[in-house]
Amino acid sequence: QVQLIQSGGGSVPTGGALRLACQTYGLMDGIYCVAWFRQVPGKEREGIGAFDGADRYIADSLKGRFTLDRTGEKHFLQLNDLEPGDSAMYFCAGKLGAWCHHYDFGEVSLYNYWGQGAQVTVSS
Repeated sequence: QVQLIQSGGGSVPTGGALRLACQTYGLMDGIYCVAWFRQVPGKEREGIGAFDGADRYIADSLKGRFTLDRTGEKHFLQLNDLEPGDSAMYFCAGKLGAWCHHYDFGEVSLYNYWGQGAQVTVSS
């Protein structure tokens, strides 16, 4: 059974950093992709990036501040130089049977499995 369990998140001042984790179970036995999204109330879920163990993709607007990594079955999203506009609920998501692609990693409908979310709040 596939599960994604998130940890991390919290409140930081502008310029601070956070590291979000996504422990996966049953996802990395074959072809897979783990992506990260964020969402604020009233807006659509926004794709941040994706990593399938070989290729990493980050949204152009977030390159240089956000990075992706992995240790075993645990994926990480490093958030640096945070701004109040980064405040959101952050989710990891997984899909089986396809690697990550630069052209669709932010497509919400492609992911079957989701973490529970982690709140990130950046104060000015």
